[in-house]
Formats: sequence, C-alpha cells, structure tokens
Amino acid sequence: MDFSRFLSDEFEVKGWVNAAFRAVQQEAPGKVDAHAATLVMKLQLFIQEVNNAVEETSHQALQNMPRVLRELEVLKQEATFLKEQMILVKEDIKKFEEDTAQSMQVLVEIDQVKSRMQLAAESLQEADKWSTLSADIEETLKTQDVSLISAKLTSMQSSLAMLVDTPDYSEKCVHLEALKNRLEAMASPQIVAAFNSQSVDQAKMFVKVFTEVDRMPQLLAYYYKCHKVQLVAVWQELCQSDLSLKRQLTELYDTLLGTWHCQLQWAAQVFKNPHEIVTVLLIQTLGALVPSIPVCLSTAMERTGQDTKLSQLLELHDATVHFAKGLELAMLPNLKEQNLVKVMELVEAVYGPYKPYQLEYGDLEEENLLIQMSAVPLEHWEVIDCVQELNHSVNKLFILASGAIDNCVKLTDGLGVCGLLKALKALFAKYTSDFTNTLQSIRKKCKLDDVLSDSLFQEDWTAFQNSVRVITTCGELLHQCGDFEQQLANRILSTAGKYLSDSYSPCSFSGFQDTGSAEKKSSIKNPWQEYNYLLKENPSEYASLMETLYTLKEKGTSNHNLLSSSRAALSRLNQLAHHLAFDSVFLRIKQQLLLVPKMEGWSSGGIGETLTEDLPNFSLTPLEYISNIGQYIMSLPLHLEPFVTQEDSALELALHAGKLPYPAEQGDEVPELDNMADYWLGSIARATMQTYCEVILQIPQLTPHSTKQLGTDIEYLINVMDALGLQPSRALQNIATLLKARPEEFRQAAKSLPRRLAGSIAAMRGLEG
Repeated sequence: MDFSRFLSDEFEVKGWVNAAFRAVQQEAPGKVDAHAATLVMKLQLFIQEVNNAVEETSHQALQNMPRVLRELEVLKQEATFLKEQMILVKEDIKKFEEDTAQSMQVLVEIDQVKSRMQLAAESLQEADKWSTLSADIEETLKTQDVSLISAKLTSMQSSLAMLVDTPDYSEKCVHLEALKNRLEAMASPQIVAAFNSQSVDQAKMFVKVFTEVDRMPQLLAYYYKCHKVQLVAVWQELCQSDLSLKRQLTELYDTLLGTWHCQLQWAAQVFKNPHEIVTVLLIQTLGALVPSIPVCLSTAMERTGQDTKLSQLLELHDATVHFAKGLELAMLPNLKEQNLVKVMELVEAVYGPYKPYQLEYGDLEEENLLIQMSAVPLEHWEVIDCVQELNHSVNKLFILASGAIDNCVKLTDGLGVCGLLKALKALFAKYTSDFTNTLQSIRKKCKLDDVLSDSLFQEDWTAFQNSVRVITTCGELLHQCGDFEQQLANRILSTAGKYLSDSYSPCSFSGFQDTGSAEKKSSIKNPWQEYNYLLKENPSEYASLMETLYTLKEKGTSNHNLLSSSRAALSRLNQLAHHLAFDSVFLRIKQQLLLVPKMEGWSSGGIGETLTEDLPNFSLTPLEYISNIGQYIMSLPLHLEPFVTQEDSALELALHAGKLPYPAEQGDEVPELDNMADYWLGSIARATMQTYCEVILQIPQLTPHSTKQLGTDIEYLINVMDALGLQPSRALQNIATLLKARPEEFRQAAKSLPRRLAGSIAAMRGLEG
C-alpha cells in the first residue's frame, strides 16, 4: 500500500477511500468487505509505526538537548574572549600610530625632496638633450628620412615640455615649429603621392609621423586638398557639358556618394576617426565647387519661365534629396560613431542651396497656382459651354490644390505649411472670383436682369436647368472642399508633426524651442531628420507653424479652420447659384406682374362697366396675365421634380447649404428642408404674391368694375396656391378683403387691417371722401 499520499497538502479522505475500493470492485466485487477489513488492519499497523517513530525521535531530542546547551555556552565564552582580544589590538595600533607619527612625517619629507631632486635631474638631462638634438637636427634633415627626422623632433618636443620655465622657451618653440614646417615641406610631395595613389602603408606612416609632431590637422588638409581637387574637376567638366542641370547634379551626387563609400573603406585603414574625416571631405568639396550650386540654381531659375519655375526647382531638389537619402542610409548603421556636429554641417551643405527658395515657397506656390488656374477657361459664348466648364473646373481646382500639398512636402518637408495655406487661399480666391464673373456672364446671357416691356409670355426652362447644373457644381465644390481640408490637415500633421515638441505650449515664448532635453539625452538624433531651416531663418513663421500644429493636435484634424475663408467663399458661390436659379424661374412671373400697373383697363369705364357693375363675381374670368402666371406656377412641380427624384449627393448638399429669397412669414408653416421641391415652390410663390401686392399698390385708379376684376384675379391666384398646398400671404388676403368690400362697408372692413394699405386701396377705389 502507498501511504505517501497522506503527506500531500491536498490529501482528501473521500478521494483516497474511493481510489482504494475502485480496483477491488472491478476485479472481485464480492470481496469488498474482506478488503475493507484488511485495509483497516493495515492502517492501524501504520498508525502504530508512526507513533513509535514519533516517540523515538522525541526521546533522542530530549537526550541531545543538554549537550546543545553546553556547546552554546562554550561558543558564548569564545565570543567574549575574541571581543577582548580585538580591543587590545585596537589599543596597540593606536599606540603605534602615536609613537611613529613623527617618524612617518620625516619619511614623507625625505620622499618629497627625493622627487624634486629626480625632477631637477631629469630637467637638466632634457636641457642637455635639447642642446644635443638641436645640434644634430640639421644633419638629420639632410638624410631626408622622414621617420628619423620625426623621431628627433618628437624627442625635442618632449625636451621642450620640460623647459617651460626657462627664459628662452618661446624662442625654442618658434625654432621647433620652423623645423616641423621644414619636415612638412620636405614630405609634402610624398604625402600627395601617397594620397593620390591610395597607398595604405605610406599613409599610415605619415599619420604616425604627423601625430607624433602634433601636425595631424596639416596632414588632413593635404588629404582633403588631394581629393577635393579631383572632385571639383569632375564638377567643372560636368558644367561645361551639354547636360541639363538636373543631370549634372545627379552625376555629381553619384560621384560624391561613390567617394563616400570608397574613401570610408580606405580611411578606416589609415585614420582613427574615418567617418568624421570623410564627412569633412564632402563638406569642403561642396563648399569649394566652382561654379557653386547656389549660383547654378539661381541661373537656372532666371532662365526658367514663370509657369515652370516651381516644377524645375522641385526636379532639382528631388535629385538632392535622393543624394541625401543615400548618404543617410550609408551613415545610419554607424551613427553612434559619427561626429553629429559635422554630420549636421554636411546636411546644411547639401540642403543649404535651396534655403532661399524654401523660405519663398509660399510666393512661388501662389504664383504657380494662379498661373495654372488662369489656364482653366470658365467663360464661353454659349451658356451650356460655361456650365460644362464650371463643372469640369472642380476636379482641376482640387488637383491643383492637392499638387500644392505634394510640392510643400517635397520642397520643405512640411515647414512651408504657412506659405502653402497662403497660396491655397489665393488659389480659391482666384477661382471664386472667376466663378462669380462666369455666373454674372450667365445672368447676362440669360437676360435675367432685363425685364421685357412686351406682354408676350413664353415659357423657357433652359436657364433654370442650366442653373440646377451650376448648383450641382457648387455642391461638388463644397463636398470636395470638405474632403480636401481633411486631407490637408492629415498631411500637415503627419509630415510636420515631428517638429512639434510634447512640451510645446502656445502661451510660452520658448515652448517651440524646447525640443525635449530628456529625449535628446536618451536617444541619438538623426541630423538628416532634424534639419530645420525655418527655426533660425524665420522664427515668427515657425511660431505660427507650431500654433497650427498644436491646434490640429489638440482639436483633431476633423475640427479645424485651415481654409475657413475659402469655404465661406464657396458657400457664397452656392448662394449666387441659388439666386441665379431662382431668378431664372421668377423672371417670367415678374415680367407679367410688372405689366399690371400699366394696364389701361383699370381706370377706363365703358359699356362693360355699366353692364357688369351689378353682376355677381363668378361671372368674371381672370385676365390673361394672371392666367399665365397661374399656369406657370402650376407647372413648377414638374420642373422641380429633379430635386425630389434625382439621387445626387452634390446637389443635395448644395440645396441644403443654400438659402432662397422671400422666406416664410413668421407663424406660417414651413416645409421641411428634406423636401427641396416644396421649399423652392414656396419661395417662388411668396415672391409672386409679394411682387403682386407691390404692383397692385402702383395702380393709379380702379373703377368698380376693375375692382371686381382685380379681386377675381387675386382670388384665382389664391385658388392656385390652395391647389398647390400653399398658404396665401396675409398682404394678398388683406388686399382681396379690401377689394371685395362694398363702398359703404369699406370703413368697417379696414378697421382690423393695416392703415397704410387700407388708405392706398381706398385712394385707388376713390373712397377717400
């Protein structure tokens, strides 16, 4: 039996009993009672064994206890003795220090005297050595052995270090420098030959020699000069070729990049700090080019037309960026070994020629956009052509705007955002101006501002259909403007966001300058990514950029006002398009209504006057002018149907953004804006009724018959409004009430109506007296 389970912390009685009986039930179900008796007996025996073991262990522990106590007592006594001995040793040491303090002081003074005597002896030896070396150096120089001469000069240099306090120390320094100059002049042909032939052994020897004589900067100057001359010659040859400037720059940059890799591999075998030395070589080469890259860029820009100046600059800059990326990729694996100050100087040398153009990016982009926009024609002889050009111009506008964002990123890496926003606002201002002029031209072509004097009524819905297309174009403008603003905000934050420090605060003058010192210490910055021409050259614009980035970051790219003025200008275009469409519909009605005061039948009497004076009103029929207007208004729902049936998101956006003249009177039921057809129908109906009221009040005189006739005309128009589900205006209803009133009832009817209106109608009807 396995009794080890009793020792487990997770022992469970029920589980153990069940496990003990499970096997017996399977093998011999009838022997369970016998197995139980056996198991009980085994457990009793096991308990007895455990009790015996515990008793024996306890007995042994009791027997060992006195011995343990005795050993503890002995250990305590030994510890006390050790403590006493330590105190005695400490006292002995203290006494020894007191007894020998004076002797030790004497020894220290003797040692100091010895050191001074040795130093004096060495100084005398070095002085004697200087004299000997000075006498022998001329003979050594005649040997032309650079290593031997440098060894002599090194010894003289060591001797001179010991003679600092001598009276002729400065003269000796001058003499030593003159000797070094002679050594350098003597070795210069061999140095140039070694660097030109790329001889590692010779170069190593000269590095050793010039290091010993403290002339390493002069040796590096020879190295830079040798390679610089070759690279400048390559550039001059390229400048004299027929290649374009971009091709010339590409060839130069390829040569410089090849030089970097080649010279780094060679310099690593010769110099201690090869990365810094090759970096300085490129810096000096870029500064020594004749003609310089800035001059070449300036000449190229002067020769380039205004319309291609920016694109030409971007092509040249692209070649430089490609070169910079190649250098960055080459430097990145060993960035920790680089002298970051020198790398930053190299970055400045590479990108520096473009700095004047980057600072003027806003003006360059604005000029480019305006030229490109001027090439987009909006004006044509035919109205339909103008409408189509307006529609086509939308995509052209935002292609130009998106291209401007790309230009900003490519040329300024996001630092030119302020100039970009200025250029974009100028672009949208130019576009809205051209768009407005085109709308005015369409008005003139459709003769919407000319009211014809003849009474010939002709329905022409062409102008309205064209106006609806213009409204759709405005909707597309608003839609794309919203998308473009979102794209603009995202691009600005993703590109220029790296310049915004976490510690920046718009309330702090120095916030934008603190780029996080803790972050600088914790990680190595990549100078190629840290280049920032704007911070030093134009701090005020940089501060504006930081404020823009901070606003975008805090409020989110979807909540911004980067182009709020441009968006407002596009909304005004939409409003002009709405007025164009409204006027194109209302013109026919207005032409008919303006004839009303000039009609001769209102004040002239005749046979019809006496015959119809006592006839009921239903015997009169509406005149032709009001019948034309009524039929015209009844046909409006058919022509406004595109607003309801056409599923055009741009049109829907424009219609909801635009406002129509003649809004509903206070208290009137206003149709939901979701039903744009009813909204337009209501506006045209209110314009009709208001204008009708105005022209009625211009009628000089009304006879009793013409009064009834005018009342019949008004009643007809009111019935038309009711048929369309529209509410007649209060002014029109008041005029109808005053016209229907009999002369003897007029004063009573006018009591509850506006006094001026009642007076005008009374004067027309001749009821003043």
